[in-house]
Amino acid sequence: MFNIPISSVVIATGFILILIGIWGLLTHRNIFRIVVGFSVMGTGTHLVIVAIGYVANGTAPIIDRGLSISDAPARAVDPIPSALVVTAIVIGLAVTAVMLAYAVRLHESKRSLSIDSFEESKW
Repeated sequence: MFNIPISSVVIATGFILILIGIWGLLTHRNIFRIVVGFSVMGTGTHLVIVAIGYVANGTAPIIDRGLSISDAPARAVDPIPSALVVTAIVIGLAVTAVMLAYAVRLHESKRSLSIDSFEESKW
């Protein structure tokens, strides 16, 4: 069978999600679909960042009997990408909530979610 590292599969999946999100942002005229595209793109970015920090057969970066100082650079998982992704998930949730709240307000004012209905808002 194929011997593809899981990190490569996750990175490929993340890039596919990023492309789907960009496609959703650029091709749809419905504000709700644009928000969903933005969220999908963010999720793909999170997958790529986590996959970059993945170490095959790695362990937690805690120096003890199971992980010596000399083995740490090769076996310890970098915790920074995971911490960044957790922070990005929280920020992304807040940004999505603000975008959806703004979309609801726009729908209340024009009774439409199409960006073509908001010609006066363009520059």
